[in-house]
Amino acid sequence: MVITALRQTSADRVTVGLEDGTEIRSTLGVVTDRRLFSGKDLSEEELSLLRRDSSRSLARDLALELISRRLMSRREVREKLLRKGADEDAADYSVQWLTEHGFLSDESYAAAVARHYAAKGYGAGRVRSELSRRGVERELWDAAVEQMPRADEKLQKLIAARLKDPEDRDQLRKLSAALLRRGYSWEEIRTALRSYTDELFEDD
Repeated sequence: MVITALRQTSADRVTVGLEDGTEIRSTLGVVTDRRLFSGKDLSEEELSLLRRDSSRSLARDLALELISRRLMSRREVREKLLRKGADEDAADYSVQWLTEHGFLSDESYAAAVARHYAAKGYGAGRVRSELSRRGVERELWDAAVEQMPRADEKLQKLIAARLKDPEDRDQLRKLSAALLRRGYSWEEIRTALRSYTDELFEDD
């Protein structure tokens, strides 16, 4: 298949025109690496590799753009690339390339998610739920949760802000349910409530 045209459409984008009228969207890096030029005759294998490398290069550039906007897990990046039109080979290649070059780390991502939710007053249960939803492997959850600050102080602040009458059982039940939804365990909630009420009545 003969290349009939190479049109640079942006700083790093090139459209490769072929004699059958089809075009391949590619990047300057691929064109340079494969030493392409107008009039070059590509074998079937060379054409197949050009399509593959072009797809991978475009997907990798998109993945870099995606993670420059916000932190993402490996699964999130892959799914986003597929939704944007990348094929599975290009998506898998991009995720692997980003990981190998230190741009993508589920371990670092898990720790960042844990810090974020801890700062917002959520417990370990909520963090595990978020990590699962975002596709982070289960073996990374515990390490991320261990980096969270102790729940005591956050729980004390939440209890102090919401508990108006420590002797109102209905209020205690509703508050406990709300804290459970935030990801705290029953044991953490019981301990924090006991500590809060003990201090409250000691002050009296």
